[in-house]
Amino acid sequence: MTNIDFFGGVDEIGGNKIRVEGEDESFFFDFGMAFSQANDYLSEFLQPRKANGILDFVALGLLPCIKGIYREDYLKHVGLSYPEDPSVDGILISHSHVDHVAYVHHLREDIPIYLSNASFLILKALEETGAASFSEYLHLKKTFQYSPKKRGEGYKRTSARVERDIRIIEPYKKFEIGEFSIKSAPVDHSLPGASAFICEGDDDTIVYTGDLRFHGRNPQLTHKFVKKAKKACPTFMISEGTRIDKNTNVSEEEIEKRACKKIINSKGLVVVNYPVRDLDRMLTFYKVANDTDRKLVISLKQAYILSLFQENDYDYPKLSDVMIFKPRKGWGLVGDESYACVEDEWLCADKMDPADSLQDYKKWERGFLDGENVLTYKDLQENPEDYIFRCDFFELKELIDIKPQNGIYIQSSTEPFDEQMEINQAKVRKWLKLFNLPLLNEGFHASGHANGQEILGMIRDINPEKVYPVHTIYKHKFKKLCDDGIKVSYPNQAQSKD
Repeated sequence: MTNIDFFGGVDEIGGNKIRVEGEDESFFFDFGMAFSQANDYLSEFLQPRKANGILDFVALGLLPCIKGIYREDYLKHVGLSYPEDPSVDGILISHSHVDHVAYVHHLREDIPIYLSNASFLILKALEETGAASFSEYLHLKKTFQYSPKKRGEGYKRTSARVERDIRIIEPYKKFEIGEFSIKSAPVDHSLPGASAFICEGDDDTIVYTGDLRFHGRNPQLTHKFVKKAKKACPTFMISEGTRIDKNTNVSEEEIEKRACKKIINSKGLVVVNYPVRDLDRMLTFYKVANDTDRKLVISLKQAYILSLFQENDYDYPKLSDVMIFKPRKGWGLVGDESYACVEDEWLCADKMDPADSLQDYKKWERGFLDGENVLTYKDLQENPEDYIFRCDFFELKELIDIKPQNGIYIQSSTEPFDEQMEINQAKVRKWLKLFNLPLLNEGFHASGHANGQEILGMIRDINPEKVYPVHTIYKHKFKKLCDDGIKVSYPNQAQSKD
């Protein structure tokens, strides 16, 4: 008989960690961070200690206490045993948002990670460009290690980098985990590579939605999943319910029309904030830029993501079709008004060795700095009417150099849903007031999640024997399904037994 334990995603949005156990094998659907739980204890500058391995995370209830799944270096460093073999046989990643994948960092490297190619590319970008302390998704850097010195006696600290057991899965192509025959089903979501899963076991068939929607640029993906899931006649369905309380949607096409209408009459710089990994939203504002005779300006981080997808022949704009913003870093050597002191003389930046300015940038950034489509704050300052500048919360400081006039700010991201986001939103308003930038935020964001009517309709179409609501704070809304003969079971947070 199949057993399902919920170690996250219960009465909260995100944090999915769902273990499925058969007779001999087991696997997890996702292994993500619970935002609400993490925000109760942590902040940007108050983070768990790496020196304490997984113990801080376990003490705060962020990680379940399960033997045989965590990495050797973290366990042994705090005196915990490390079993020879893992106690689970795989992690199925639905997509690369941190509330579904962040805590893969803590897992041992010999547990297979199953994910789509696009999700792999997103995680590669997160690893290479991120600054977070716990972001080892595709590789594992073994810490707390010593090796003998090559010269002399004693030992020195080492940090070996090893690859995880990454397994790229193809849409609807079966793979096996013990008794389970599993298919990945691509679905539409707010970043590339999102997948649902259809898992057929000896006794039961389980359908897991991950996160999905029907109103994005690729609704046909989600509709195909519904048809395939219905055909599988599932015993259990684990369904997200983020927006089960909502009955409206905003589409990417609607955002495009609204933005064009606002921008066409703007004489200044258009500043827009949208999620850096949402390439569909980037495509929306790329289209808006073309329609309004402007150029979309993206960050170095988004340029890196776009380059990965370009190399893999995905249908997104090419790097040469957008502009790349080169921010001032370190010494700020992007213009000839920068100076440095050399002994008793002042040296102008344009007389320095250009290679010196590269030292201000990380290795992954340097390959994007010399193209003809690279610009700086000066370009945005001199010709603001030519550009749509993507600028997220952490890039607002660039406005100090740009000094935008007669511009607008479009917020194309989710509304604040917790205390920290409310605080950040208040800061955004202060920045916009400083530069007299009107805030436009009504109808400029398309959610990555289906609304309530769509979720209930999807479940009725698939018609499982039992449905488990996850990734929601409105689980009672699923009760309507009982009238259709579908049993609704509210999952409980599993208690660690190990």
